[in-house]
Amino acid sequence: MVSFVGAGPGAADLITVRGAGLLAQADVVVYAGSLVNPELLELCPEGCETHDSSQMTLPQIVDVMAQAHRDGRRCVRLHTGDPSLFGAIREQMDELDALGVPYEMVPGVSSLFGAAAALRAEYTVPGVSQSLIVTRMEGRTPVPARERLRELAGHGCTMALFLSAGLLEGVQDELVRGGYDPSAPAAIVVRASWPDEAVYRCTVGTLARCGREHGVARSALVLVGDVLGPGGDRSRLYDPSFSHGWRRASAEPGE
Repeated sequence: MVSFVGAGPGAADLITVRGAGLLAQADVVVYAGSLVNPELLELCPEGCETHDSSQMTLPQIVDVMAQAHRDGRRCVRLHTGDPSLFGAIREQMDELDALGVPYEMVPGVSSLFGAAAALRAEYTVPGVSQSLIVTRMEGRTPVPARERLRELAGHGCTMALFLSAGLLEGVQDELVRGGYDPSAPAAIVVRASWPDEAVYRCTVGTLARCGREHGVARSALVLVGDVLGPGGDRSRLYDPSFSHGWRRASAEPGE
C-alpha cells in the first residue's frame, strides 16, 4: 500500500506519530523537496530509496509508487502540511485507482494551524467570526467564478489564503473590492513553525506594502479578519451560567 502522509507545516517534530512510524518502515519515499523539512528523511531506515518530487512530473511520481507496489515495497508519498489542502493528491490517487494500486491517507498538521500558533490566534471567536474560508488568489491556476476572492470577501469572515504571497497587490485589491475595510487586521506568516518563521502583522490595505517591505514571495500564508484584532465574546462553553451535557449551571449570567 502507498501511504500519503502529511509532513506537517515545517518543524520536524510536528509530523504525526503515525506518519513518523510509516517513514521509519518505508522502503521508498517520494517527498516534496521544495517544501518538506529534510530532517524528516532522517526517520527513514538505512537503504530507503528517496525521490524529490519537485523535480518530477505526475507520470514519473506515479511510476515510482506503482513500481514500489509491484515490488512489494512500502512506499510513502510525503506531502507538506496536510495533503488534503492544495496537495495535488487527487490526480495521483486517480492514477493509482486506474492501476489498481491501493493507498491510504494519513492526515498532517496544516500550515494553516501552524500560522494560528505563530499568531497566537483563534480563527473562530464568538461575536467576531464563526467561519473560516480557506482559499487562494487566482493566478496561473484558475478558480471557479463563484470562488473568486472578491466574491468570498463579501462574507467578511476569517480568511486564510494559500499560494498567494506573490500576488499581494491583487489580493489586497480583491479583498477591498469585496467588502473588507482597508483597516481590517491582516497578517502574513512566512514558513510557519520553521526555525526562520516570520510573522508580519498589517491591515488589508497595507498587505502589498508589507509583503514588499519584507521581501515575501513564497512559503507564506495570508490571514485576514477581525479575529486577528482585539475583542470578541466569551465562549458559552465555560460560562458558569451555561448548562450542558457535562456540567450544570452554577451561577447567574454575568457572575
